[in-house]
Amino acid sequence: MKSLINKLRKSRYQVESGNEIMRQSLTIPLRKYLHGENLAIFSNFTSFFIKQSLLNIVTKLILITKKENVAANSFRQGWVLSFIICVTFALFGCSPQSFKSQAAENLSQLVTVTLADPKTFNWVLNQEFPHVFLFTYEGLTFENRVTGEIEPALAESWEISKDKKRVVFTLRENLKWSDGKPLTADDVVFTYEDVVFNKEIPTDAGDSLKIGTSGAFPKVRKVDERRVEFILPEPFAPFLRTTTGTQNDAVVILPKHALQDAVKSKNSEGKPKLMSIWAVDAKPEEIIVNGPYKIESYTTSERVVFRRNPYYWRRDAQGDRLPYIERVIWQITENMDTQLLQFRSKDLDTTDGWGRMRPEDFPLLKREEKRGKFKIYTGEGRPGTNFIAFNLNKGRRNSRPLVDPIKSRWFNNVAFRQAVAYAIDRQTMINNTLRGLGELQNSPISVQSPYYISPKEGLKVYEYNPEKSKKLLLGSGFKYNEKGALLDAEGNPVRFTLITNAENQTRVSIGATIKQNLSQIGIQVDFNPIAFNTLVDKLANTLDWECYLLGFTGGVEPHNGANVWFTDGGLHSFNQAPQVGQTPIEGREVYPWEQEIADLYVKASQELDETKRKAIYAETQRITQEYLPMIYLVNALSMSAVRDRVSGIKYSSLGGAFWNIYELKVSD
Repeated sequence: MKSLINKLRKSRYQVESGNEIMRQSLTIPLRKYLHGENLAIFSNFTSFFIKQSLLNIVTKLILITKKENVAANSFRQGWVLSFIICVTFALFGCSPQSFKSQAAENLSQLVTVTLADPKTFNWVLNQEFPHVFLFTYEGLTFENRVTGEIEPALAESWEISKDKKRVVFTLRENLKWSDGKPLTADDVVFTYEDVVFNKEIPTDAGDSLKIGTSGAFPKVRKVDERRVEFILPEPFAPFLRTTTGTQNDAVVILPKHALQDAVKSKNSEGKPKLMSIWAVDAKPEEIIVNGPYKIESYTTSERVVFRRNPYYWRRDAQGDRLPYIERVIWQITENMDTQLLQFRSKDLDTTDGWGRMRPEDFPLLKREEKRGKFKIYTGEGRPGTNFIAFNLNKGRRNSRPLVDPIKSRWFNNVAFRQAVAYAIDRQTMINNTLRGLGELQNSPISVQSPYYISPKEGLKVYEYNPEKSKKLLLGSGFKYNEKGALLDAEGNPVRFTLITNAENQTRVSIGATIKQNLSQIGIQVDFNPIAFNTLVDKLANTLDWECYLLGFTGGVEPHNGANVWFTDGGLHSFNQAPQVGQTPIEGREVYPWEQEIADLYVKASQELDETKRKAIYAETQRITQEYLPMIYLVNALSMSAVRDRVSGIKYSSLGGAFWNIYELKVSD
């Protein structure tokens, strides 16, 4: 107990500021709390600094509690829980729920949460999930996340020619942007021709619209104010899914009147100004959208506030405009333990809206479900992937190798990657980290997709087998020293750095398991969780990394992930080509199997027969499992806890709880 209290005192005093007055202002009320004095004392401590300091203390206390095994002693447990409850009440006074009363408005609002600050308010630059565009933009069509069917959105209808090479969309009447300006066919043509197909403006959505072996884009032509014609160079099976907007990381429609000047003019680096506007410091009123919500405000490390778009096109059966909820608060909390505390204290309406509740939180929340007046929605495995990938890039920048040549030889050895795969105990990850609420993952294609193939259909699986792992390594020229450490043929100890995003405790736990597993076959892993934005910069820009643990979103249509598999794709991270405007890479090599996967994705997009198309995607999955550019791990079940005051939820593994946020309601 003394050890625990000493650690608590230490964490309590080591606040961000070194100012003695600030330390005292935080310590005195905490001391009073511990002696049971008036809870109202915290009403005077509503500054952001104090909130963050309190959250830090709670987080540190949780970590200490886990380390000290506090749960083993009921007295300790009671003391710690009392302290946590006190601090939680302290935070409640400055919670998002009080945002309504502070604004003196009688507005319906929903409070949800995210792990990190948004990187951008510019759709063109987005490479994260979840993101603000889930609330703010739509495409020509919309995917129903329960049925998987494509439904009309900004376009009320479309016609496809018999030869499948001409598609004409008809927009709804009287569409408007959030600033009240008309949304017309001109905006559609601008979005595709001037932005998505612009070689100076790389977008992930653009990669998925490269058609055939030539990688040609469709031709887009305005027919009249409401009709737009797409002429495809050849039949393109996934075309309609590329129009479904932010749900599938597909194309959204952008405002020509707000952005056309930024496309035509250049910034100081010679790039279109579109690449540097609408950053997170932009004025919210400047950001013009067409989705159910617009951005009202953003406070760094605190929240994004979305306000109902009065010009959103959807109406209910009675003719009333949607969405029903006036305001959505996206609380930014960079620690998942703290997020759990906020939800249990009724600070949040949901653990998250996209089915990503931590499995380790399920047992506790399930016991509190009725008393806490919320419901836990569950589904099958989440769409998407969790994996580790080695940096296979053999290239150089400014004559310097991107990867240490010694380590590059290991990483580019297929037997080495297979040995690592056999050494990872994925079932233990499910049992421990995911509390049994997960599934083994063996494919880049989501299990919800009709193109997914299972191990029963011939997909290779890497069951935990450290002895087989060692045999593969020894057969590839590696050896062991007297201490059991793995050495390469030249006697270099096998050691590399694994990175992941520190905000995601589930991934951090998985990374720790991988580190421990690989130590059993003599590999030393330096596990380094870092900030998500820093990680993205390493993967997309500097390419300064050795091995990373992350995940990609998924869905029904495999081609939406084509930018992962095209050898010049923006998310071909395991062997990344330089993107537009980046420093060139000399000596980068593309493997035959790597090119074959890309070619098969093109072939599948050309095939309109569904049976043949499935066979093509089956082959891509067999190749990825043989050569392991990504070593797939486990996938948690899709889960979200949502308060009973929120109605209209149509939960699905594909979309979570908020895919239809435009028709959700809240009650007091």
